[in-house]
Amino acid sequence: MAGEALARLAEERVDHRFKGLPPDADGLTVGELAAQRRNLFTDGFTTPVLALSAEHLEHNLALMARYASRHGLAFAPHGKTSMAPQLFHRQVERGAWGITLAVPHQVRVARAFGVRRIFLANELVDAAALRWIAAELAVDPDFRFICYVDSVRGAEQMAAALHGSPRPVDVVVELAAGDGARTGARTEAECAAIADAVAAVPALRLVGVAGYEGEVPQATLERVHAWLRRLVALAADFDKAGRFQGLDEIVVSAGGSAWFDAVADVFAEVPELTAPVLKLLRSGAYVSHDDGHYRKLTPFTRVPEEGALEPAFRLWAQVVSRPSPEQAFVNAGKRDAAYDLDLPFAQVVRRDGVERPATGIEVTALSDQHAWLRTAPEADLEVGDWLGMGLSHPCTSFDKWQLIPVAEADGTVVEYIRTFF
Repeated sequence: MAGEALARLAEERVDHRFKGLPPDADGLTVGELAAQRRNLFTDGFTTPVLALSAEHLEHNLALMARYASRHGLAFAPHGKTSMAPQLFHRQVERGAWGITLAVPHQVRVARAFGVRRIFLANELVDAAALRWIAAELAVDPDFRFICYVDSVRGAEQMAAALHGSPRPVDVVVELAAGDGARTGARTEAECAAIADAVAAVPALRLVGVAGYEGEVPQATLERVHAWLRRLVALAADFDKAGRFQGLDEIVVSAGGSAWFDAVADVFAEVPELTAPVLKLLRSGAYVSHDDGHYRKLTPFTRVPEEGALEPAFRLWAQVVSRPSPEQAFVNAGKRDAAYDLDLPFAQVVRRDGVERPATGIEVTALSDQHAWLRTAPEADLEVGDWLGMGLSHPCTSFDKWQLIPVAEADGTVVEYIRTFF
């Protein structure tokens, strides 16, 4: 099923829906266009165009797979980052336990492309979505689905929607990262009450505990360690109380892209419980990494001996106006570039096939379809030049592009990544 669905992506026709692709490719299938191995810079691609580095993408996929394996972690990378089934498939091929998602629509996308194990890192109380999940579980005995629950009311609403379902839905109690954090029960007593509510209904099965350490207030390594130890202790307390009786495995899950080293440290301390523990890491932004937010936050800066992620995105735009020596404009803006955390970073200028550093060029603002550039006296920039920009925050970069060329270092485009937001 997964192979057939992925193969159909190559049969999709290239047309006006997809930004940046060569106009003369209209009517070709994606597979036919990929087979032509066109060059991003010389074979008709139009600006703005977002590209992924083939080499950096492969490096990042391999690095995190090795990291999880080395630390004895099961890996369910967060698919909301890319919403790209081709990348889901590569992650699973490299040993991922499954894929983490955030909302029901994302689960439907993953199921359409054959993902067998899904961890929904969110509460789910939508009755229509729960009935659909129940139907999926009923027809596919190999489908594994786990989601959060953080309130007695939520457990009751889930139970009502799932009444009569042949397979229970597996849930983990979410422990909040602290007062004022995002979702999750604030205290261990609340967690116990939720576990009791789950145990009272046959439509639900408690399989573990989870949370998101990225929401720890005023996070430091020590504070994140402390919260993760609370999470592990909660699992041990639940197990001692017999709440996991009859399970083949107990799930303990955490892990974003800023503190996965802390997760590895503390999950190494998980005590022996009455069933094997699935230590599930959920980092997602690593797949493309970035030139801003996660470049500064990545745990690999604390553990350089483990390796380093490489930014895989580059947004190419063209200088369309140079109204003064201090100012220029390129034809990419908020519709094309992530800007919720940091503005794009001017990295390289390309002119007549020659690429050089974007010295003296700074992106200072974005309009809908323009980036505003401040140019210092040393900036060599002319109308018609291509400007390559790094981006911050992968999660709001992927979602602006439906079909993303993957280019090798010399500009040869070897494939296209389809996204579903």
